[in-house]
Amino acid sequence: MRKLLTVVALLLGLSSQAQEQAGLPNVQLKDIQGNVVNMQELTTAGEPLIISFWATWCTPCKKELSNYAELYEDWQKDFKVKVVAISIDDARNTAKVKAYVNGVKWPFQVLLDPNEDMKRSLNFQTVPFTMLLDGNGKIIYRHNSYVEGDEFVMEEKLKKLTAAAP
Repeated sequence: MRKLLTVVALLLGLSSQAQEQAGLPNVQLKDIQGNVVNMQELTTAGEPLIISFWATWCTPCKKELSNYAELYEDWQKDFKVKVVAISIDDARNTAKVKAYVNGVKWPFQVLLDPNEDMKRSLNFQTVPFTMLLDGNGKIIYRHNSYVEGDEFVMEEKLKKLTAAAP
């Protein structure tokens, strides 16, 4: 029984590690202007990428992204990072997403995932869900939920990532 538990734990660890190392799926989404964006093309610049999934009804999501927006200019200068916010609001609420984003004036790209194609591909259940990808498009950090100050955890992850880059 002990050997079985060890094997299961090892397999779960490898599965989690493989999931962390995986890149973005080949999914196309639209931005709030209606332009088609291939998710795999977001990671070709060789720079870090933060992707945050959110919804208009999710208060912690909006707080996280607003806090990212306050730090974004410095993050771009210090880490050359790009932030992409992906709304999982359904098609009926697309107009709400655009109105909200225009109101808060987030400085980063906002995409729409009304059918939850990306959400299903990445296999997560709740928002906010945030990922950090390295310059090669590998997912190196992910987390669910948001508490005040998580943006500084992300900043530390960015510092470590860019310090390790050649």
